[in-house]
Amino acid sequence: MEIGYIKLYRKIANSFVWTNPNMLKLWLLCLMKASHKESRFLFNGKEVSVSSGQFVTGRAVIEKEFNEGVPADQQIVGRTLWRWLKKFENEQMLSITSTTKYSVISIKNWHDYQANDQQVSSARPSTVQQVSTYKNDKNDKNDKNKDNSPNSDKRTYDENSIHYQLAIKLFERIKENNETVKEPNIQKWADTIRLTMERDNRSEEQMNNVIEWSQKHDFWSGIILSPASLRKNYDKMRTQRINEKNKPAKPHWQTSHKTEELPNWAQEGYESPEEELMSPESAFGLQYRLYKLQRDDKNRMRIASGFNEQYGEGVFEKFLQDKLIDEAAMQRNGVD
Repeated sequence: MEIGYIKLYRKIANSFVWTNPNMLKLWLLCLMKASHKESRFLFNGKEVSVSSGQFVTGRAVIEKEFNEGVPADQQIVGRTLWRWLKKFENEQMLSITSTTKYSVISIKNWHDYQANDQQVSSARPSTVQQVSTYKNDKNDKNDKNKDNSPNSDKRTYDENSIHYQLAIKLFERIKENNETVKEPNIQKWADTIRLTMERDNRSEEQMNNVIEWSQKHDFWSGIILSPASLRKNYDKMRTQRINEKNKPAKPHWQTSHKTEELPNWAQEGYESPEEELMSPESAFGLQYRLYKLQRDDKNRMRIASGFNEQYGEGVFEKFLQDKLIDEAAMQRNGVD
């Protein structure tokens, strides 16, 4: 691996890769392999051009680099590594463009997280024949100092800027639910929205969607009353939106029309707990143990059906297929 360094932000601890050491290692490998500037590579005897934030690889190459120095009984097969890369792609962390001979992987928002700063260059091995440059990290403390500097306080947002427009949109939607709400400092709101988009990697479309959804929601419309609360609760709302979208609607004959008392979480003054819905991967790990213990097919079908009802149709079967493939691969490699 080349000499040099990259930026690594503390918020990675909130990502799903943090709970899987090997998956985290694969993501860091991608960051370290990405080129800083437009370059040309010799890959398997073919010259390939890449831009900053990109690198060239293949299933066999990534497997060799990932497992270098790792004991044989702890190595990860290339098929599993590539499946993880596809998951990164689904989570909008990177994109993969493949040919019959190689794949070009592009790190999303590379310039936002790795741009500027001092550059450190070093020669790649002769198999790659390229000089690559990497960046160092400014830690969160320096970022906060920069945001709290006098120049940051003087930042002014044009009324036509997307940050200002999103701030206005949020205030207008809040006012539709409560006409007595006082007009906030839109410049400060715009600055918080800028931080949300830049630091948390939220797109304009995502911000528009969450503003509209939150202010139409019976519960969240009373919680999201500023960009700060939107930023704090974004992941919770995103999880709830996905679950509500994937959950099948009840048949009309099962729909109850009687009036019921509001649950505790909807009562005035209720403080939302910090608990979050268990991720599908974690939930599957628990359900899979129960599934293997069942000898009755009906009980197995009941476990799968209950899981799919919460996380979406066919999700359990997909995880089960991947799990069986991984176990088969581990057996071939001599891992119990």
